[in-house]
Amino acid sequence: MTGDAVNAGAGAAGERVAIVGAGLAGCLLAVLLGRRGIGATVYERRPDPRVAGAERGRSINLAISARGLAALERVGLRETALEGALPMHGRMVHPAGGAPNFQPYSADGARAINSISRTELNRFLLDTAEATPGVVLRFAERVTGVDAEAGAVLLEDAAPEPASVILAGDGAFSAVRRSLKPARDDADFLDHAYKELTVPPRDGDFALDPDALHIWPRGTSMMIALPNLDRSFTCTLFWPRSDFAALRTPGAVTAYFAERYPDVAALMPDLVDDYERNPVGSLVTVRCEPWVRRGAGAAVALLGDAAHAIVPFFGQGANCAFEDCIEIDRCLDETGGDWSRALPLYQDRRKANTDAIAEMALDNFVEMRDRVSSPVYRAKQAAQHALERRLAGRYVSRYELVSFSTMPYARIPARIRRQNLILGGALLGAAAVAGLSVRAALRGVRAGG
Repeated sequence: MTGDAVNAGAGAAGERVAIVGAGLAGCLLAVLLGRRGIGATVYERRPDPRVAGAERGRSINLAISARGLAALERVGLRETALEGALPMHGRMVHPAGGAPNFQPYSADGARAINSISRTELNRFLLDTAEATPGVVLRFAERVTGVDAEAGAVLLEDAAPEPASVILAGDGAFSAVRRSLKPARDDADFLDHAYKELTVPPRDGDFALDPDALHIWPRGTSMMIALPNLDRSFTCTLFWPRSDFAALRTPGAVTAYFAERYPDVAALMPDLVDDYERNPVGSLVTVRCEPWVRRGAGAAVALLGDAAHAIVPFFGQGANCAFEDCIEIDRCLDETGGDWSRALPLYQDRRKANTDAIAEMALDNFVEMRDRVSSPVYRAKQAAQHALERRLAGRYVSRYELVSFSTMPYARIPARIRRQNLILGGALLGAAAVAGLSVRAALRGVRAGG
């Protein structure tokens, strides 16, 4: 715990700022506010994860890319994050019955997304928040809701605590969101779920190529693997729930993996133990509005998964949540620190963007589990990369715009449609010119014949 306990969470003019959730977004926001001279009390339901350790099988390694790195750079943590990350320059696709093939993410092959442990990233964000003057971290404090009229944070085993600004980053199943009862609060669950497994180092080295995100696409399901600094891989199964339920014995698990994932099953000595002990997690998209509530006693805003949880298939969950934090900070700049104006402005600017990435993430699930193994997809990707090299800056793929730029997500679909229309028009024009030339040549042949 840092800061003066008497004035914990006190900001300008005695305002008391509370952040619910000490995950990635909550910690980054606390650092940003602390550096503005706005103190904040951060409430976290878990024990301190730096002491208690991570919950088994709940990491889903992060793929930090341009947006997340830009946000971390704002608080001087970009290089620290990259020191704890491994670059992945493309996908290594393991098709059923075929040889693996590498598919680079960028046209020049030089750009990479970065595999990083959620636990490690959270740890150094917690360390940074704890070292920021005015920030107080309080663990094992379960927030059950808020009272915007009274200006209070409601706690499970303690009296309500006063707060004039409450910023909730308490996850997809946010207690704060439930207590606000927003006009729209939809949680759309996929029929698929996830479970984590591990590929340990082999003879002290990586058992798979560490420069790639590995995908085993199997039509209606898939497995992925991301490298870790200890030379292991964190694997995640994304299967229909019925598939998990069907494997009831160690023998059934072993046989299924030998049949479906033969090139990696032998690299997983703890397969049965991981499969039986690690939990099955849900995959949910949260769409809610409004994110902001102004009561007589407090302004309340949702951010990150609490406002707009997305499925992990574009690797943008953490990147997107970090952008929320940066936008709140930017809006405070523009409004002179006026929360009553800054928070609605934040919502107006971010809502369309988070809706857009939610749809793109769902579409990318179909791409990863099915399309990437198709020769037609690979030919299309090669053509896209050729266009990007030939028309640098004018033609850019959706993947590059999402992962390697900070263009607002909401602008990306329109950008793709526009450049495809222009390209289509150019191709039609070229075809027409070629047709005229052919017809003229044929006329010449007939005249001379």
